[in-house]
Amino acid sequence: MKLISWNVNGVRAVVKKGFLEWVMNESPDILCLQETKANEDQLSDDIKYILGYNSFWCSGERKGYSGVSVFVKREPLKLSYGFELDPRFDNEGRIIAMEYSDFILLNVYFPNGQKDDERLKYKLDFYDATLEYCEALRAEGKEVIICGDVNTAHNEIDLARPKANEKTSGFLRIERDWMDKFESHGYIDTFRKMHPEEIKYSWWSYRAAARGKNVGWRLDYFFVTPGLWGRVKKAEILNDVMGSDHCPVMLELD
Repeated sequence: MKLISWNVNGVRAVVKKGFLEWVMNESPDILCLQETKANEDQLSDDIKYILGYNSFWCSGERKGYSGVSVFVKREPLKLSYGFELDPRFDNEGRIIAMEYSDFILLNVYFPNGQKDDERLKYKLDFYDATLEYCEALRAEGKEVIICGDVNTAHNEIDLARPKANEKTSGFLRIERDWMDKFESHGYIDTFRKMHPEEIKYSWWSYRAAARGKNVGWRLDYFFVTPGLWGRVKKAEILNDVMGSDHCPVMLELD
């Protein structure tokens, strides 16, 4: 089973850059998108109805902002939008959860905390809500996959210029501490587990030709609970795929 996650920075924009052809060629079983920046009623049928897939869309109250979607070859047993813990986490269109017989997959677009202290607090509260939600699922005996743009580079290996960004949201110690806490509960960063020393990024600023110089950050992840680790075959960053300031990340399961 091939799963791909990609922050497309506007689904209508990426469609103009070969997205539909890429999906057909890559043929993931499940494709999770973040930052779609569109309500479903704003989308043409060629985006919503890719051959062989059903799509589901979650949009926020603010148009043209945030948003996540999933494309699936096999429909989930259950699908939900949001954590249902606090409306402030669910009204920005950041979460789709899909239940299958052997796991629950969360497609999450985590907040960016760079705007101001209030937004940073929202990001950290959202992180805690994610952990609470996932732990509740595990308490029910569920295995969980969490994918998406986490908006934090965990360790120095995960960004090109760690020292220069120690006071920048996305690499603040308090954000990285939450990543430590998340992993301490058993959630496995699949790419880093499989590639402990590989330097590879999934986001590059549009400024200063950062992508060409590979001055990037690893912000996009697939985490799995320990019971799924034995099924992991591959965890890769597809950094040759263009179309967004992020590139896709991929997980293959037996």
